[in-house]
Amino acid sequence: MPKKIPMRQCVACREKKEKYALARVVRTPSGEVLYDARGKLSGRGAYVCRDLRCLEKAVKSRALARALECEIPDEAFAELRRQFEQQETEDGHGKE
Repeated sequence: MPKKIPMRQCVACREKKEKYALARVVRTPSGEVLYDARGKLSGRGAYVCRDLRCLEKAVKSRALARALECEIPDEAFAELRRQFEQQETEDGHGKE
């Protein structure tokens, strides 16, 4: 019997994908908003496609803020954007 693959939904585009195909953004117990590359940080998490457009849509529509139940400071958004760009470069899916 095959092992069940966990599915999660992107807060921006609402598309369901495998958990490991999405990026996890977490609000830590101390209130910090971070990109959780390993998916192991404690706190309230939300999933976003590993795509800058989805991240920007999630922030603009306030879907990420609603999912994390907190306001997302501009500095945190800038750091998330930088880490998404870095991840795209590492994965080889950067702009063509």
